[in-house]
Amino acid sequence: MKLNSFYPVIMSEKVAESALFYTQYMGFEMVYEAEWYVSLKSSGDIPFELALLDATHPTIPQAYQRKVQGMILNFEVDDVDQEYQRLIMDHKLPLCQDIRDEDFGQRHFIISDPNGVLIDVIKVIQPSEEESSHYI
Repeated sequence: MKLNSFYPVIMSEKVAESALFYTQYMGFEMVYEAEWYVSLKSSGDIPFELALLDATHPTIPQAYQRKVQGMILNFEVDDVDQEYQRLIMDHKLPLCQDIRDEDFGQRHFIISDPNGVLIDVIKVIQPSEEESSHYI
């Protein structure tokens, strides 16, 4: 398969609220906005995309019309401590897991979006010697 694009679509009960969250806090810009669907692109050097879709929209098979569950979106950043200050200390977003270093090579913290999707804000750090052996 040759891909031309790939991006997650979050099925939501809170499309507008979620769009505001991702534009206000996570650096996305709206490129399409309807009541039932919002398409977002990152405003940085790399054009990441994300979409939000009303979970009850008729384009979704009825058996699957429910909000997203069990998803984590990883946002790798240059300075995780700066993002912690901005998102947690300054904007008081709800913290799901406090900032910490992991032996497998991450310094990170976790918040959630309005849908309950976890947002893992990460800086890659040197893994422990034991964990280094798992990298290919």
